[in-house]
Amino acid sequence: MNIISIIAEYNPFHLGHQYQLQEARRLLGQDSAVMVAMSGSYTQRGEPAITDKWSRTRMALAAG
Repeated sequence: MNIISIIAEYNPFHLGHQYQLQEARRLLGQDSAVMVAMSGSYTQRGEPAITDKWSRTRMALAAG
């Protein structure tokens, strides 16, 4: 099993993020684990996130 870690904001989650997750799975295999460390209510630049972290998490999980 391979494990990949991604640091992201997903603010907002978009097709480029979906592509990144799908390519990680394709390159490492479907049995790989993808771990994403995401920002919370505020972005790395100190701005409020567009949606809450739970919504962004659901979007990322739905994408793969």
